[in-house]
Amino acid sequence: MMGVMRNKAPHARAAAKEASHDRIVSAAARAIRRSGYDGTGVADIMKEAGLTHGAFYAHFASREAMLAEAADRAGAESLAAVAKAAARVPPEKALAAMLRAYLSREHVENAELGCPVAALGSEMPRQAPEVRRAATLRIKEMNDLVARQSPDWGRPGAHERALATVATMVGALLLARAVDEPALSDDLRQAALKHLRPASD
Repeated sequence: MMGVMRNKAPHARAAAKEASHDRIVSAAARAIRRSGYDGTGVADIMKEAGLTHGAFYAHFASREAMLAEAADRAGAESLAAVAKAAARVPPEKALAAMLRAYLSREHVENAELGCPVAALGSEMPRQAPEVRRAATLRIKEMNDLVARQSPDWGRPGAHERALATVATMVGALLLARAVDEPALSDDLRQAALKHLRPASD
């Protein structure tokens, strides 16, 4: 009996550490979108995760390592939200559904839970290589997701059109968040939607 308990203890500790690590990354993924990379401090993240500041280095070798994981998590959450919108409708309506979800007023108003590229794009060139790499991989995945939903997927020029679509989506969201006039914010979103709307929609 005692041997069984000893065998379980390391597994329980590992599971607890993994859960703590997940809380830290989740808190950091929200924080970078809310406050930017420079506005995201280790002490605040650890407090939000319900852990002591001193426990940080049991999980990460550096602040940059945490930010890289946070960028990856934020990108994954954004991709999942867009993919979920596409999955709710027939394939021929998927791209339009993704565009509406991404360029929604709700997304504009919830930067903390939204696309990290629109929230952090201008800060990216000044980040550590591992942070930029994590963000770059998620941007490429976003482009691939958009390309696969496009009516011209597999044809020449489809990849380039997907790049232009993603760039327009991100730029419109960034500008819609930047302005202090709600009507202009809505106009920016609607203009991008009209411009990007697939012909079959």
